[in-house]
Amino acid sequence: MADAEQEVKQVFTLRGRSPSPKKPPVPRAGGRHGEAGLADFIDASPGGPGGGAFYVCISLRQIYSQEAILRVSDGSVDKDYCLVYNASWTPLPSSLAGATRYPLVNLTSSFLCAPADGGGGLDLRGKAVAVMRGQCPFSQKAEVAQGRGAAALLVASNEVMFTPSANDTEYDKVNISLALMRYRDFIDAHKVFGEKMSAQIYAPIVPAFDMLSIVVMLVIAVFTVGMGGYWSGACEKEKQNDRQSLGSSGAESSDAGDIALYSPLKVVVFVGLMCVMLVLMYFFFKWLVYAMIVIFCLASATALYSCLDALMSAVGCSTCSFSCQNRTISVRSLLLAALCITVAVVWGVYRNEDRWIWILQDMLGIAFCLNFMKSITLSNFKISVILLSLLLLYDVFFVFITPFFTSLPVVMRVPRFSAIAQNLCGMQFSILGYGDIIVPGLLVAYCHRFDVWINSSYRVYFVSCTIAYCLGMIVTFVVMILSKMGQPALLYLVPFTLLTSTVVAWRRKEMQQFWAGTTYQVSEALICGNCGKVSTAGSHIYVK
Repeated sequence: MADAEQEVKQVFTLRGRSPSPKKPPVPRAGGRHGEAGLADFIDASPGGPGGGAFYVCISLRQIYSQEAILRVSDGSVDKDYCLVYNASWTPLPSSLAGATRYPLVNLTSSFLCAPADGGGGLDLRGKAVAVMRGQCPFSQKAEVAQGRGAAALLVASNEVMFTPSANDTEYDKVNISLALMRYRDFIDAHKVFGEKMSAQIYAPIVPAFDMLSIVVMLVIAVFTVGMGGYWSGACEKEKQNDRQSLGSSGAESSDAGDIALYSPLKVVVFVGLMCVMLVLMYFFFKWLVYAMIVIFCLASATALYSCLDALMSAVGCSTCSFSCQNRTISVRSLLLAALCITVAVVWGVYRNEDRWIWILQDMLGIAFCLNFMKSITLSNFKISVILLSLLLLYDVFFVFITPFFTSLPVVMRVPRFSAIAQNLCGMQFSILGYGDIIVPGLLVAYCHRFDVWINSSYRVYFVSCTIAYCLGMIVTFVVMILSKMGQPALLYLVPFTLLTSTVVAWRRKEMQQFWAGTTYQVSEALICGNCGKVSTAGSHIYVK
């Protein structure tokens, strides 16, 4: 067994992976990652589906797991199923029009490890044959099927869908199509079509990146950042009006509930806690993942309520209320709270239903990001520079860990609309982390609040920073497509937004005010040449 472990380690080292010396990995088919595993070389191992000796072949081709489509028909009705295949066997056509239709023979009562299996006298010439996985390697099944004249071999599996693999000499001996399918899918096809089934096998060419999903992701990101920044500025404008009408006491009460980052030490501690949390998630993922899910459900339900309540107030939706124990209770608030809690609970229960739950997750994610940008305020540009710079380093440094957390509710998910075959086998997604929206969004929100403080008619800081974010996202996607690998988005978003804000402030000769933000003093404003009546209510500066 030690020799076998060493052989597995050698194979994985050749393929650029470094397994643990204590537990040699047996990876799953990598249809989603472009690389398959070795498990099907040991399909006949004692602990596997069959019997026999454990063996690993070192003379391997580069193995790629690919997903294909099985079109089953009875002449009037057809249905598609997922297949996993290896292009090192006979390649499959790339379109349904180029796929040959074969009669499909059900031999799932047999393993087809010998010519006599499944009824040696049964004519398989020019037909596709379905057999069960196990008892012997895929290559042996393929050679037996080919020897009996079969045109294609479908191996039905009750196990995990690994890639059907072999060594070079076995690949060269087989000239028929071979693919792996779920046994439950074959049972379903048999129930729908009976024994009179015909099969077509093809593997559509899927682009490395789905442009439609990228566009949808871009729209979601820019919309969320823009709306979050706008909401933050609108709240600041409302607070400004309250301060002017009610005085300082009103200003203090209107700020309740918001969290301001005004100290560099607070920012450093905040980023440090994020790093610690991520490291803990890496080592204790099995336990902390459920805590994260519960926290997300609570936070997203609260955020969704905040967003919907603000929206209904903005459109002038009337509120009915009633009294209970000397307390006034709003009917609208009760209905909204019930709706938001229900949505969060539905997501929590059905979070693994990839076909549709991504819509709910993105909706909750957008609400979470909007509420975060409205509630967390940066007091000045200096704090913004420190925070964004530290989070940029954090994003680049932890880029090798965060891919393990794509199953957590901390990402926007958009399905790859062009991945037809992959979506049959399991939805493929493009993802964007909440941090890539929230972190630049905090700067966009600060820019809009600064526009309010200086009474900028055209909201030049807010508009410029939002456009810079959009351009940064576009550059991120372009680099991702050209390099054919994921990118740390903050590597592009942070320079775009910070430099744009700096240039705008410098060109408008407002850099000192923009840098100091809420800590800017009235005397400094007068020295800088600002004219007009100056108000300092609530520690902000307003030039009228």
